[in-house]
Amino acid sequence: MSTEWMNVADIFGENVFNDTVMQERLPKKIYKNLKKTIEEGKELDLETADVIAHEMKEWAIEKGATHYTHWFQPLTGVTAEKHDSFISAPLPSGKVLMSFSGKELIKGEPDASSFPSGGLRATFEARGYTAWDCTSPAFVRQDAAGATLCIPTAFCSYTGEALDQKTPLLRSMEAINTQALRLLRLFGNQTSNKVTPSVGPEQEYFLVDEKKFLQRKDLIYTGRTLFGAMPPKGQELDDHYFGTIRQRIAAFMKDVNEELWKVGVTAKTQHNEVAPAQHELAAIYSVANIAVDHNQIVMQTLKRVACQHGMKCLLHEKPFAGVNGSGKHNNWSITTDDGINMLDPGKTPHENTQFLLVLSCILKAVNKHADLLRESAADPGNDHRLGANEAPPAIISVFLGEQLEDVMEQLISTGEATHSLKGGKLETGVATLPDVSKDATDRNRTSPFAFTGNKFEFRMVGSRDSIANPNIVLNTIVAEAFADACDVLEKADDFELAVHNLIKEYMAENQKIVFNGNGYSEEWVEEATKKRGLPNITSMVEAIPAITTEKAIALFERFNVFTKAELESRAEIQYEAYAKAINIEARTMIDMTSKQIIPAVVKYTKALADTILAVKDAGADTSVQEELLRETSSLLVETKKALKELTVLTDQAAGKEEGAVQANFYHSDVFPAMEALRVPVDQLEMIVDKDVWPMPSYGDLLFEV
Repeated sequence: MSTEWMNVADIFGENVFNDTVMQERLPKKIYKNLKKTIEEGKELDLETADVIAHEMKEWAIEKGATHYTHWFQPLTGVTAEKHDSFISAPLPSGKVLMSFSGKELIKGEPDASSFPSGGLRATFEARGYTAWDCTSPAFVRQDAAGATLCIPTAFCSYTGEALDQKTPLLRSMEAINTQALRLLRLFGNQTSNKVTPSVGPEQEYFLVDEKKFLQRKDLIYTGRTLFGAMPPKGQELDDHYFGTIRQRIAAFMKDVNEELWKVGVTAKTQHNEVAPAQHELAAIYSVANIAVDHNQIVMQTLKRVACQHGMKCLLHEKPFAGVNGSGKHNNWSITTDDGINMLDPGKTPHENTQFLLVLSCILKAVNKHADLLRESAADPGNDHRLGANEAPPAIISVFLGEQLEDVMEQLISTGEATHSLKGGKLETGVATLPDVSKDATDRNRTSPFAFTGNKFEFRMVGSRDSIANPNIVLNTIVAEAFADACDVLEKADDFELAVHNLIKEYMAENQKIVFNGNGYSEEWVEEATKKRGLPNITSMVEAIPAITTEKAIALFERFNVFTKAELESRAEIQYEAYAKAINIEARTMIDMTSKQIIPAVVKYTKALADTILAVKDAGADTSVQEELLRETSSLLVETKKALKELTVLTDQAAGKEEGAVQANFYHSDVFPAMEALRVPVDQLEMIVDKDVWPMPSYGDLLFEV
């Protein structure tokens, strides 16, 4: 661990083939051609690519790189890479040249049949392609393997279908760019030439001691604890949240920051989160596809650096029952190439017609496609969080705040908005404290989709998931709403009147999605589902069908983001992923109970029985020991019965038809059986001698980091 003084400005981006490096190394013509490709989507010719590849290779070798890899994001939830060295065929002298061609830069050929394809690729149909995404800078990663040149790429099949997260994300970015420019032109903006979604993700995670981690099969195999009784203290005192960062954690965070800054990730904030041993890291906004790439780098770096500090980083959404799980807030906005944030309401939002149209379009998009947004955050681990009084409810609603809700109500009720609520000053009652400007609107941490000043915060995303899917959906549904609005306004004889009427219409029709209250309350669930008719999709298996509805297919095909076949394949992949995740968890519980927990309890009861005999021989009272033995034995019987039931159901699940049928059986039958097994085991943990219990407790994991 480095303890030397460090200037962030000196190291930031030093391992990134960024714009500064390209300007320094590339001939002016080559640099100009590459910038056109990045900014305008112009095709890159092979001659230009050869020069770029040569300079990229020379730069990477100077950084110590011996290999390069096409770094891509298949539908596995993690990144993938195959390393090739720069070594070419040996020369007659026995020496080798270091080479890297434009063709090798632009295209790779991983085996497409070995990644999830949802039926798009058969086992014998192996060919797939990776294609360089030049809008996301290449970087050199330094780790135990040495230095590797990582080239962000898209991944598609031989027949052209997207098999990754990046390809549809880039397509969705093109869609929102096209439609947002149409809207801007209607308002007389002729200077903005590109509109991009900007994203700032917040990453939550847990840190536990590596030695204790390795003593728990559930953490090793599933990433979460399948058993575990609550310790005497959890998060009740709220003393961990924003508390002083412990020295071991601070040293870890310092090294994480340094590693991230070197590869151009703008790690900005770090703090203790609500639960013990839980923390958060957030990066500054960047273009959506770069933000997605950077978040993958963040997760990989957290895991790698944790190991270097004798810890393990847990990215599962719910590693511990009874304390808060981890999410990933996806802060989303849309900005122009000349610096205009289309979600900035200004000081007088009631007069900002363009903003009000953008806002009303987003309300329409979220209301119409709430099921798609919910599905974009679907994950087996997220089923434990959403609606559990620690994360947003499974019901999609939009928080606008008092100021914008007041403007909306004025428009709906009178047809005209005449004023906007002001923020004013915050009075602290302490003369020595400065006056503080107060926002016109409070924040709402219970809202899944909240407006927070000049952006929307989508708070449902799971901590280990790629942020690609939520942003694909957001970009596409908003592009559709913009397109529909432009179709109306471009035909209008009186633009001012037409836009005014459209804003009022959209806000009135979609007002039901707006909710500023407590999203955790039971009253809201009742109101949302029964009075407002909002969908309450509580599990991943219930969410998956949303992507193959006629509505979803029409949306994504209209903007060339997904084909019907690609959507159907993703549904199959998600059903399979859910079934496999629950199967692994169930079989891990069976293994732990059979090989560790029951033997430990039997050992404890035998020792207890021996003690009873010895005490009786001494003529002493054995009532306490006998009561403990009866209670332990009774729980052991419950455990064995629940174990048998889980084993039978898990075996049955394996024989079910793969896809929706199997996934639904795991959800409806296997998962409840897992919960039933956990109950007596957690009760036994509270009785059995700690020296006999076969694994570290929650207290050991959460408070001894």
